[in-house]
Amino acid sequence: MMSLAARSGAFSPYLQATNYAVAGPLKPLIPGVVMKTDKLLMDTKKPFLCRESLSGQSAKSGLAVSVSLNARSLVRFAHTDIKIPDFSDYRRPEVLDPKKSSQESGDTRRAFSYLITGSTAVVGVYAAKTVVTQFISSMSASADVLALSQIEIKLSDIPEGKNMTFKWRGKPLFVRHRTEKEIAAEADVNLAELRDPQHDRDRVQNPTWVIVIGVCTHLGCVPIANAGDYGGYYCPCHGSHYDASGRIRKGPAPLNLEVPFYEFPDDDTVIVG
Repeated sequence: MMSLAARSGAFSPYLQATNYAVAGPLKPLIPGVVMKTDKLLMDTKKPFLCRESLSGQSAKSGLAVSVSLNARSLVRFAHTDIKIPDFSDYRRPEVLDPKKSSQESGDTRRAFSYLITGSTAVVGVYAAKTVVTQFISSMSASADVLALSQIEIKLSDIPEGKNMTFKWRGKPLFVRHRTEKEIAAEADVNLAELRDPQHDRDRVQNPTWVIVIGVCTHLGCVPIANAGDYGGYYCPCHGSHYDASGRIRKGPAPLNLEVPFYEFPDDDTVIVG
């Protein structure tokens, strides 16, 4: 019953046909007055008939009933001249004829629906791809960072037995020109004695040159070159000693110094990165 009342609320202005008044316990102060008028105001601005435009067909003025102060009053009209809603302007031409089966035009209508669905899907995928591309591009390295991604070093400027420090990607880069004695000493190291076992030939492309990142693997300090118990690198922060190959030999550091990617385009040049 409640469901029926809720659904019929939109049509209640067109189903009212009588009026009634329920008197209360108080006496009316004035007698009921009935005013009649022949003019009904209609809202004719909307050209199409639908549920919203039908409300404009109901009377805006007409019968009025006044009873006592505490009595309910209701005026109902019988609208027998309201046109039946016509939704032809919103329907497809193939289904306008009520006597014609809509199955004959089903393929055409389905093709149109598939076309709209497919077009919407393509546009959605393209929009999603654009958003993802822009999001990933925003996280990529900027032009100034990419310009520093590689560094070219002239090896002839580094004397034998010396180490030079360069800045690469915001980190110190150690380039060491080893002597024959250092090369032989690092090649003869027993790997069983190393905390992070790596042979010297696995850490260098040219035995004469050792290229490592100058960041201690313990807590990120910068070691001192040509220092320590093994003549390689020494970290003064916590006492980590590295040899001339950048391998940890003593102290708290757990790993050897990192070897970056590099290549030799010629005998006098190295490109790191």
